[in-house]
Parts: sequence; C-alpha cells; structure tokens
Amino acid sequence: MFHASTVSFLKELKKNNNKTWFDDHKAKYLSAKIDFENFVRELIVKISAFDDDIKELQPKNCTFRINRDIRFSKDKTPYKTNMGASFNRGGKKSIFAGYYFHLEPGGKSFAGGGLWMPEPIALKKLRQEIDYCFPEFKKIITSSSFKKQYPGLEMDQKQMLVNVPKGYDKENPAAAFLKLKSFVATKDIRDTLLSNKDLVKEAEQAFRALMPLVKFINRSME
Repeated sequence: MFHASTVSFLKELKKNNNKTWFDDHKAKYLSAKIDFENFVRELIVKISAFDDDIKELQPKNCTFRINRDIRFSKDKTPYKTNMGASFNRGGKKSIFAGYYFHLEPGGKSFAGGGLWMPEPIALKKLRQEIDYCFPEFKKIITSSSFKKQYPGLEMDQKQMLVNVPKGYDKENPAAAFLKLKSFVATKDIRDTLLSNKDLVKEAEQAFRALMPLVKFINRSME
C-alpha cells in the first residue's frame, strides 16, 4: 500500500507539471520515491516466490525515472505523472518479458505485463513459437486463472498488423495473435485500493496469473 502523501503528490504534480513547482516540492517527491521503492521491494519478494528469474532484482533495477524524455515529443511537460516499475529477468532494460506495475491516481493505475514492442528478431521468434505451440499458448490465455485477472491480451488495432505476417497462412488458427506487435495484458487498479493493505496481494495475484505467459514468451527467446 502507498502512503496518502504519495498519491496526493502525484495528483498535485499533474496540476503543476513544471520545474519550479517540482523543485519547491522536492522533499515530497523524495518521500514518494522511497515509498514506491519500498512497495517495489515487497513485490520483488512476492514475485520471486513463483518466478526465480526475479529474485536477484533490486528496486533500482525495476523503477523508472520520473523525468520525461521530451526531445522528440510535442508534449513538453517535464515530468511523468505516474510511477512505474518493470520486473524482468536482467532488469527493466532487458529483452525479456516480465511484470509491470503502474501507479497513477485518477483511475489510471494498473498491474500486468508481457512483452511490449519487441525488436523484429525477437518478434519473429515469438510468432514462430505461437504458431508451433498454439494449443499451449491458447490454453494459457484462456485458463480460468488468467481470465479471472485479465479481460485477455490487449488487441489494440494500432498495435497490430493489418494482415497476417509474411510466411503465415491467413487461415492459421493463431492468425489474430500473429498480427500482434505487443503481447500484453493489464488489470485496472482502482484508486481506493492504492492506500489499502490488500494492494500487494492484488498485484501479486495478477502477476501470478501472468507467469505462464511470461515463461512462454521468454522461452521463445532462449
């Protein structure tokens, strides 16, 4: 669970997203940062209980900077209005699939994970694995434990090919999934849960249900 001050800091930052305000409230930010890192530390312990690939991680391997990269963005606000952590084998910058927690008050917090926009070589390997092992893949994403936590894999048309990739038949049973460029599932976390003692348990359950998919994806890259 998060301290109320952490949630309120992010809400205030959203209304005052500028360097002057941030510098004046640096102490609140540092307090929120420590609070988030402590939460991440708890999640590492929980995830490690069912995924050994995570047990060597430290919060610094998982958390992201609050500063935005505005070099190529039309939006020049300097700070993110969320705090995020990615739990992946080898750390947040690795090529492997993993788990993700996103803290953003205002109904935008979520837990989930998978693999976001992999490089072409990795994507080709994963598509091949899905094609070869589609019954196994389908069983994972239609299992009761997965469906209890997630509505399914995200099927955003903006993140999909229009046609089945070259080399695959359009009648392939896995066609809809072979078109994907990302393989991600997310579960919304309501604001009332952010400062509740059950938050860690809620995230843990979401990640545990995602583990078979994470392992399937990572197997394709080994």
